[in-house]
Amino acid sequence: MAISLKNKIVLVTGASSGFGADAARLFAREGCIVVLAARRTDRLTALAEEIRAGGGEALPLPLDVVEQSQIDDLVQTVLDAYGQIDILFNNAGFGRLDWLERLDPERDINAQLDVNLRGLIQVTRAVLPVMMARLSGHIINMSSVAGMIAAPLYSVYAATKYGVRAFTDALRREVVPFGIQVSGIYPGPAFTEFGKHSGDNAVKTDLKLPNWISMSSEYVARQAVWLAKHPRRSLVIPWWFRPLVLFDYHFPGLVDWLLKVAFVKRFHRF
Repeated sequence: MAISLKNKIVLVTGASSGFGADAARLFAREGCIVVLAARRTDRLTALAEEIRAGGGEALPLPLDVVEQSQIDDLVQTVLDAYGQIDILFNNAGFGRLDWLERLDPERDINAQLDVNLRGLIQVTRAVLPVMMARLSGHIINMSSVAGMIAAPLYSVYAATKYGVRAFTDALRREVVPFGIQVSGIYPGPAFTEFGKHSGDNAVKTDLKLPNWISMSSEYVARQAVWLAKHPRRSLVIPWWFRPLVLFDYHFPGLVDWLLKVAFVKRFHRF
């Protein structure tokens, strides 16, 4: 049976675009009070106005997940306004597509680790006591299929998403006695701003994926909302990535060889 989301307080990080913005709209349609958190406050304000125009309630708050003081201030602001946080959708993140030796140590490597993993952990840590005190809550962590299948060019991104996966599983086992649900969502390719910010590696130009492989941002957001209504440990989307995950797990040597022959030797130039 689906859980009613009406009047739930939902905190969405990375809410200024992509999965986060679409999920915020959908949560609002379910009757949730949506807290919009991201760095681009102009976009948050516009989204909040859109949600309010549709009869929903939204609170836009600036947040850089790598700044601990901003995390603490945001959580306190939400508690002052609403007294609780029912659902945390940890969605903030980005990726850089390139060979490891070409990645900038700060802009590409440390920044991904800080935003995708450390920031997610710190936001969760700040929200968790609120949920534990009420013996209820749901934490949904946005990972990626890259957190299950580590692909060339995504060495650091995959490391962060594997980290999110491990954190999600460990936290779920920690907090289950307190009535708190913890879920991971693992989407494959989707049409979002992700590609615009993933770097200018020539492989992006040479290797064009057919459009049917990529999901819409709204589809992924719908699955996140579905997960809030039907809690489960993990959700891999689209469905046909699930056998690929199993294939990679059971035949890693074959996957290594296939990627070397069909991809790495073709594109990796010293």
